[in-house]
Amino acid sequence: MSGELDLSPPEVPEPTLLENLLRYGLFLGAIFQLVCILAVILPSSKAHDQEEAEPGETHGTEQMRKPKGSVSQVRQKPKKESKKKR
Repeated sequence: MSGELDLSPPEVPEPTLLENLLRYGLFLGAIFQLVCILAVILPSSKAHDQEEAEPGETHGTEQMRKPKGSVSQVRQKPKKESKKKR
């Protein structure tokens, strides 16, 4: 064991532009996900104030939509009447 151990730090190449872009993009994506999760968990004060101010009135999107025709109202060909023989 007369040989000396090399304890110098390994050479790490500089990150490329693509690696930097990927790293910062992942950080931004993680921050965006945290903001979205917090928006779902924490109620917004604006929506909460509207619910307290107008408990009798609902302003849902369902009331604002126009009713769509049902599938059964699709134009059908008239059926021919069969002649009955007696």
